[in-house]
Amino acid sequence: MKEINVSEIEELVRRLCIDANLYLPSSLENCIRCSAEKEESPVGKEVLNDLARNIDAARDEKIAVCQDTGMAVIFLEIGQDVHFTGGSLYGAINKGVSRGYTEGYLRCSIVGDPIERVNTGDNTPAVIHTVITEGDTVRIDVCPKGFGSENMSKLKMFNPSVSVSEIEDYVVSVAAEAGSNPCPPMVIGVGIGGDFEYSAFLAKKALCRDISEKNPKALYADMEKNILEKINKLGIGPQGFGGTTTCLSVGIEQAPTHIAGLPVAVNIGCHVTRHAHGEL
Repeated sequence: MKEINVSEIEELVRRLCIDANLYLPSSLENCIRCSAEKEESPVGKEVLNDLARNIDAARDEKIAVCQDTGMAVIFLEIGQDVHFTGGSLYGAINKGVSRGYTEGYLRCSIVGDPIERVNTGDNTPAVIHTVITEGDTVRIDVCPKGFGSENMSKLKMFNPSVSVSEIEDYVVSVAAEAGSNPCPPMVIGVGIGGDFEYSAFLAKKALCRDISEKNPKALYADMEKNILEKINKLGIGPQGFGGTTTCLSVGIEQAPTHIAGLPVAVNIGCHVTRHAHGEL
């Protein structure tokens, strides 16, 4: 049995909150820079170059890459041979988020009640997704999610007779309706299967996957490719100014589902779809 004091969790989450908001994943940054070279629209090319300069400025000046530093979404994988000591695990995670956002001078955007809307002042509580795995390792992904893009996300309960092309067209329609609102070029996560709430979890998980990773199953990898191509033909372009780069990546996660249904969730991310990873 491996013992981990929750103070280590707190410190790791604190650091990851800051890193995720200052530094984009390298694969995403490289994709933006490569897209600037390939973009056919002169305006779109200049916008992408501006986004690359903004990434450089955030790194050099150690400031947030976007003013919306998001809701802290935590993917937590706990090995079943781990024992936590020193206090509450979730308490430590939220304390780490609080310290990361306040000590890192990151904007605090969370309200404690959806109707009363009083800001909590430290960007807590976080959204925490927990999975128990084999072994004695704790893996943490911190994925700050801004709401300009989150607000454009959708979920649809399809009839199980729906075709693959109809699913693809639905995802494209969500991107088309979003237009310039999510600060394109977008990153899109799609969850297929499960039930109502699990499909949304899958979409978020797919959104926070490294964009260099593709679905290991050929059927879904082909769907990712097809959806990406279709979205980039919409002409929305970088920041909505027109062009051939509307979406940088599409990721799909799938799960078993009921014979009577086929849920499809689409979680849209902006060009700064952020995540940082750590292990103990």
